[in-house]
Amino acid sequence: MLLCGPSGSGKSLVAARSGLPVLRLDDFYKEGDDPTLPLVAGSSDIDWDHPGSWDADVAVEAIARLCATGSTPVPVYDIARSARTGEETLHIGRTPLFIAEGIFAAEIVERCRERGLLADALCLSRGPVTTFRRRFLRDLQEGRKSVPFLLRRGWRLMCAERTIIARQVSLGAHPCDRDEALGRLTAAAAGRQVRQTVA
Repeated sequence: MLLCGPSGSGKSLVAARSGLPVLRLDDFYKEGDDPTLPLVAGSSDIDWDHPGSWDADVAVEAIARLCATGSTPVPVYDIARSARTGEETLHIGRTPLFIAEGIFAAEIVERCRERGLLADALCLSRGPVTTFRRRFLRDLQEGRKSVPFLLRRGWRLMCAERTIIARQVSLGAHPCDRDEALGRLTAAAAGRQVRQTVA
């Protein structure tokens, strides 16, 4: 299950409430000194909301390994430092379903579908103002970046939220709120469990 949506839309909360194993796609961000990182137009800020700031190839391979073997190595990423600080192994065992969540999840919908890995793809939406407030408070509390950076980023993302959601939907994600997302996750998990039992 791929779970996307704008930063601050509640993806991590929905993933946690689902009770399913979770692969955090944010851990596949590139490091801050990577020369291929994109910049926000007209500024020197790194555009961490651009798909080019993220390693899609490594993320897809991690998903494929989880589907095939039930475990995969994943980087440990420190957002405040914009750096990978280590590696850990994610084990999901024989569970028939897991969630891969992150703001770039929609970017790999087609690749996962082509490889027969995709159960469903969901895009969370809570409204630009609500998302702005939730994102800013979370990032401030976690010390992710400087306050001026967070305000610039927050304003830019609030203005672009409808465009962000439209793009993710165009890439194959179903738009929904928190309750619908949890319902679809529950139904998908139950369906996979039944098929696994029958098999």
